[in-house]
Amino acid sequence: MAKASKTDAQSFSFKAETKQLLNILIHSLYKDPEVFLRELLSNASDALNRAHFEMLTNQNMLDSEVELNIRITADKDKGMLTIQDTGIGMTKDEIIENLGTIAQSGARNFIEAAKDKEVDIAQMIGQFGVGFYSVFMAAEWVRVTSRSHKSRAKAVSWYATGEDNFEVNAAEMDERGTKIEIKLKKDAIEFAEEYHLKTIVKKHSDYIGFPIYVGESDEQVNKQTSLWRTPRSEAKDEEYQDFYRQLTLEFEKPLLHIHAVTDAPVQLYALLYVPSKGERGMFSLRKDDGLKLYSRNILIDEYNKDLLPEYLRFVQGVVDSEDLPLNVSRETVQSVGLMPKLKKIVTGQVMRELENLANNDPEKFNTFWEEFGIYLKQGIAAEPLNTEKVQPLLRFKTNLHTESWSSLDEYIERMKVEQKEIYYIIGNDPKSVLLSPHLDYFQTQGTEVLLLTDPMDSFMLMGLQKYKDHDLKNVAQADVETPEAGEKEGEAEKIPEGEFGPLIERFKGILGERVTDVRASNRLSQSVARLVDPDDSLNPELQRVYQYLGKEYEVPKKILELNPSHTILKLLITKESDSDLQTEIIEQIYESALLVEGLHPDPSSMAPRIQKLMEMLLS
Repeated sequence: MAKASKTDAQSFSFKAETKQLLNILIHSLYKDPEVFLRELLSNASDALNRAHFEMLTNQNMLDSEVELNIRITADKDKGMLTIQDTGIGMTKDEIIENLGTIAQSGARNFIEAAKDKEVDIAQMIGQFGVGFYSVFMAAEWVRVTSRSHKSRAKAVSWYATGEDNFEVNAAEMDERGTKIEIKLKKDAIEFAEEYHLKTIVKKHSDYIGFPIYVGESDEQVNKQTSLWRTPRSEAKDEEYQDFYRQLTLEFEKPLLHIHAVTDAPVQLYALLYVPSKGERGMFSLRKDDGLKLYSRNILIDEYNKDLLPEYLRFVQGVVDSEDLPLNVSRETVQSVGLMPKLKKIVTGQVMRELENLANNDPEKFNTFWEEFGIYLKQGIAAEPLNTEKVQPLLRFKTNLHTESWSSLDEYIERMKVEQKEIYYIIGNDPKSVLLSPHLDYFQTQGTEVLLLTDPMDSFMLMGLQKYKDHDLKNVAQADVETPEAGEKEGEAEKIPEGEFGPLIERFKGILGERVTDVRASNRLSQSVARLVDPDDSLNPELQRVYQYLGKEYEVPKKILELNPSHTILKLLITKESDSDLQTEIIEQIYESALLVEGLHPDPSSMAPRIQKLMEMLLS
């Protein structure tokens, strides 16, 4: 039992600006008051680690037989919370130095620098080492009583209210270690609830390497050993599944788990999961993207978004590093160049496992693709220079393989000998895109075309213009050079040029400025017409991007290509050039082409014309 004494009491004054600095620490830096308990437990863990080292090297250590542990007790009636460890303890000089660091660290310089909006307070404040002071978010006053491991050391107490002074007294304490007594504020009385304390310990400090006891019982609350630090050869599949359920509260098994350990260039332990579904379950514990970041088994960030690129944000799990330098709040990692190294390692591990899955279990990878493919497409669009490893993981359906997924490498293997480009077509849905007139020529040639019908595909193409040595080419573009251009034997007879020319002029007269040109096509076989882009137009991918983003968008003016062999046009020539029927048919041909392209601004407006055409034909 520790007892403070008023004998030889000494009062120390913080520097004048310390109260202001404490205010910054308490009210501006921390997002959640419960982190004060995490900070105190982390400090206790450090003290226990040092005590463990001393036990191995110091024969005269005080209480060398005492268990290394942490005990938390609370008295709700008195509003008291007590945290006691059997760690290395502190002497009088050490307690003044360690708990008075804030008075020794140039507080005035900090506050002056903090006035500069260019300075990141959370990064700069790391040098102060005063996470202990977060306790004043919940405390009216704090008394720290400590006895050093040194055999002749005497107990000492430190007392403060978070104001301008702290007091150091001689104390009575029989055992080695440190005891922190906290008088809770009225709005922090929840921290005297035993259940609440256990919940916080499990959330933030479950894997501290020493037992943590809450309440008067000897029941250990924390697990103490972390699965991610367990050798992979000793970890069982059931343990991986159990940990995933504990982490996420998802009951479906994950598609993939990754257990990684590295020693260089940084020491890192990681246990990562790819969920089975893209959408979180109703009862999922994980309410945001990001990995749990630990330092030496201490949770410092519940949702860290700096360890993986945005396109892998669906990955869940834990990363723990011995080399992680922290700032005072443990909520922001100091900017010392380590995080990019950690990100590179973690990203590399995930990408290697996805590549292995694609190569060794294509069926399972296809399941992954259907759930998370959109994230990889977003990555291509957002980081085109940093997604070389992502490109081989992309999967597509094609006009020749409409029911199965194909990689770009598989497409290349199936290319015709003379084919140099990877062809694709953009459409609104998988069924209608197969009816596009742009596919006519390629279908007759047996040339494979990627079917891009996801809205994200247009964004992806902004960053994916070439794969290996092959350019990607839109079949809808006017300048597409197909491998075997030219007429085929058995093609339907074309309208003679002398008759086709006047028909083209009739189209131009009716459509006016809605098209940039009307001309004959040598690529249409089944369809009557198609719309293609002029050479100087905004590319079709960007047109769709603008359309999806809701930016200022007008129906683009395109070239209308007509099929000189099509029956409709042959019959149209037989009608009077100025007849209402011919006019309505020409309008319908144009608007049908717009509809096929997904560009028609109001498809329902075609209904009256279709009805009128039926009436004309029936009469």
